[in-house]
Amino acid sequence: MNMIESNSLGTKIFKIFNYCLLAFLAFSCFYPLWYTFCVSLSDKLAAEGGLVTFYPIRPNVNTYKLIMGDAAFWNSFRISVMRVIFGTVWSMLAMIMMAYPLSKTNREWKPRGILMWILVFCMLFNGGTIPWFITVRNYGLIDTMAALIFAGSVPVFNVLLLMNFFRNLPSDLEEAAAIDGAGPWRILWQIIVPCSKPIIATVILFVSVGYWNEYFQGLVLMNKESNYPLQTYIRQISVAIPVGVTLTAEQYQQLAQNSNKALEAAKVFISMIPMLVIYPFLQKYFVTGITIGAVKE
Repeated sequence: MNMIESNSLGTKIFKIFNYCLLAFLAFSCFYPLWYTFCVSLSDKLAAEGGLVTFYPIRPNVNTYKLIMGDAAFWNSFRISVMRVIFGTVWSMLAMIMMAYPLSKTNREWKPRGILMWILVFCMLFNGGTIPWFITVRNYGLIDTMAALIFAGSVPVFNVLLLMNFFRNLPSDLEEAAAIDGAGPWRILWQIIVPCSKPIIATVILFVSVGYWNEYFQGLVLMNKESNYPLQTYIRQISVAIPVGVTLTAEQYQQLAQNSNKALEAAKVFISMIPMLVIYPFLQKYFVTGITIGAVKE
């Protein structure tokens, strides 16, 4: 009886410890978002003085009013949305068509061994920023949307996730489809892809978040600020009086009332909203896709 009570007490202590640890981890993930939101709503003195902690101080929506009228911000937002949509579609097509033949054995597809070595080498090493930039420039992609989409659009890690998931699908499915007269393309798009929703949704999440959060390519490959994606634009923003521009009395008042830190926080918070909206729809596939796609036979 004492042993049973001891085990029960130990189980309760373990559960309490787990709950406390998970609560701490959840808080550490949520607090930066909440803090950014609070800073964006706080007035200039509180934001610049670092007085904001868990709630906005003298809250106002002046920064969001400024953003609503900031054409450059919304132009960068539009560029990032287009980049995510077209880039994700292109990346998924390229990675699926690369992963499917690599999921075959060396006997079924002889070039597999050589290509796998090349992929692993590219995952461990890269040519560096300068050769990458020269390659993009030689293709004439500088200052174009294509540069933001194609440069680094096929992450090898995601290809390996897809490949391992495809390898774990029952081979009987392909054999039955081949007996019925289906060719490789039909087997891929009508059999393999529909059966791979968990890993495809997971990789879509990885790719879309990567496109949305990436800023370095815009900084290096774009010559005009009007072509910056959102994250590159946010890194360059500041509340300042433009050179050679005469401001109205109302604009001077807005600059005096609003903090650069609060304005940046508002823009960062708005930039997080699309990913926060997308994630819940893909979350149910996330664990399954990672678990199965990461297993290698």
